[in-house]
Amino acid sequence: MKEFKGTLSKFDFNHWQYHIPISDEVAEAFMDGQNRRVLIWIMEEGPFHMALFKAKTCWYILINQQHRFRFNLELGDEVILKIERDYSEFGHEVPEEFQVMLDQDEDANAIFRALTPGKQRSLVYLVTKVKNPESRMKKSLAIMHHLRLSKGNIDGKQLNELIKYYNNL
Repeated sequence: MKEFKGTLSKFDFNHWQYHIPISDEVAEAFMDGQNRRVLIWIMEEGPFHMALFKAKTCWYILINQQHRFRFNLELGDEVILKIERDYSEFGHEVPEEFQVMLDQDEDANAIFRALTPGKQRSLVYLVTKVKNPESRMKKSLAIMHHLRLSKGNIDGKQLNELIKYYNNL
């Protein structure tokens, strides 16, 4: 783990504006081949699952609106960060409810494992962000159902409809 200071900066050219630049030395020390997933602690709070991104001039991590509000960050503020390589399989901790569904549904598990790492991470995150265990279970069921129906062709609209359906059961 490495601790360093960063400054909240902003790109002017896209919707992923707020970021903290990371030195080449720090970024390269925490990359594992093509895996750029890292754990970040902001002001001693975390870890937050993030990724290192490369711009023309620097490496950086994105700082979303939730983190800016949570830590009361304004453009130009200095922030103390800690960084560590993320060894988790999907870039997020897998909720127990989702893992149980994967273990019980061999077909959906096989389809899930055939998805790209980014799609896997997105589906895990959909469940991770839900706080209520019952709701996590319903969302996991909807995702498994969608994987079998779509045979791995994720259709966001169809998935959202299934999530609504399972939430109303």
